[in-house]
Amino acid sequence: MASINDPTNPSGNLIAGDQVAGTAVYDTKGERLGSVDDVMIDKVSGRIAYAILSFGGFLGIGDKHHPLPWSTLRYDTGLGGYVVDLDRAMLEGSPAYADDEAVAWEDPAWGRRVHDYYRAEPYWNAVP
Repeated sequence: MASINDPTNPSGNLIAGDQVAGTAVYDTKGERLGSVDDVMIDKVSGRIAYAILSFGGFLGIGDKHHPLPWSTLRYDTGLGGYVVDLDRAMLEGSPAYADDEAVAWEDPAWGRRVHDYYRAEPYWNAVP
């Protein structure tokens, strides 16, 4: 049994970063879209910028990685995962990259394109 001081304890409002990876992501109908592969954190502000969603492959082969602005996810305790207000078709057309592709994380135009696609306020505009 995990103690209350254990960062892997799933109760409460905080979660350890390594516990986010692997968490399921669902659409608003409760259908599983994929799972969080990783999170990207802004080193200066400490804000979580993106949840990287693995989606589209079969048994982990051919998955594309979709950076979802963190603000688009809502944790649902009943599902035990994150819920996003988008469907498979929208996700299939979203900005994504494969394992062997370079990602322009530091390119402001790339970041704006991701946030514009999801109609999300960029994390760098968030008030601390």
